[in-house]
Amino acid sequence: METYALVGHSGTGKSHQAPITARQYGIDYIIDDGLLIKGNLNLAGRSAKRENTRFGAIKRALFKDPEHAEQVKEKISEIKPEKVLIIGTSRRMTEVIADNLDLPAPTHFYTIEEVSNPEAIKTALTIRAKENRHVIPLPTFAIKKEFPGYIMDPLRSFFSFQTTQPEGVPVERSVVRPVFSTLGSFYIAENVITDLANHLVREVPGIHKVLQTNLKNGKTKVFLDIDVAIDLSSIRGMRIDALLREVQHILKEQIEYQTGFYLDEVNVYARKLYVDKDLKKDKEALRQKIASPGKN
Repeated sequence: METYALVGHSGTGKSHQAPITARQYGIDYIIDDGLLIKGNLNLAGRSAKRENTRFGAIKRALFKDPEHAEQVKEKISEIKPEKVLIIGTSRRMTEVIADNLDLPAPTHFYTIEEVSNPEAIKTALTIRAKENRHVIPLPTFAIKKEFPGYIMDPLRSFFSFQTTQPEGVPVERSVVRPVFSTLGSFYIAENVITDLANHLVREVPGIHKVLQTNLKNGKTKVFLDIDVAIDLSSIRGMRIDALLREVQHILKEQIEYQTGFYLDEVNVYARKLYVDKDLKKDKEALRQKIASPGKN
C-alpha cells in the first residue's frame, strides 16, 4: 500500500482539492477529518466537524479515540486499498494519522500550493475567516445523518473552477458550520502541559519527585524535558532505564491524547536517587554485621 499526503494550513481548501488530487494520482481512497472516503461515499469514521470543541475535533481528526480508529482500520483491512490520500495541516499530522491507523508512513507529499492556485486559496481563507465554513468532500446526501441541521449548502463547485476538474471526478461538496464554531475558541497554556506532565509522572511507581519540567518549542519540533528523582526502595527488581522508558511512554501517549498537543521528543532524566531512611538503617546495620561478624 502507498500512502500519499496533501498538506496545507487550515482553511486553504484542501478538502475541496482532495478528490481532484486523488484522481490525478490514481487514488481511490481519502482520509480527511476523521472520515474514510471513496468517491461519494463515507465508508467509515466520524467527522471531526461534529465534535463539540476544537479540542475534540483535533483528537477525532487524528484518530486518537481507539474505537474510532479501530472502525476505520477494520474497513481499510477489508478493502485493502493500493493507495490512500491523507489530508492534514502538516506533514507531522499526516504521519500521526497514518501511525494511528496502522498505515505506512506517507512517502508522497503534496502541498495545497502545488495543487491549487493563489486566488482559490485566498478565497478559501476569506470564507473560513468570515463565515467559519468548512468543506467536506462528500455530497449532502452522504452526510445528512451526521449533520442534522448543520448543512449549509451542497455545492457543485466551491470556488467555480470547473475547467480544472478532470472528467469523472465527483465534484459535489458539502459546506458545513462545525458544532464547535458557535462556542468560541480556547487556549491551552504551556503551564497546563507541564502541570499535566508532573501529575502523570508522580503517579508512576518508582518516581519519588519531579524536579523540573521544561517544554521547548523549536522551529519545527516540540520537546518535553523532565528531571526526576528515583525512589530506589520501590523499584526493587526493576532497572532504572526501564522505569524511565515507561515514564516516556506514559507522557507521550497521555499528553497527546488529553490535549491533542504533538510531542516530537520526550526526554526523561534521572537526576537524583532517593533511599528510604529505614532502608538506609537496614543496610547500615547489615554492613556493620558483615564487618564485625564476631560481635553478634
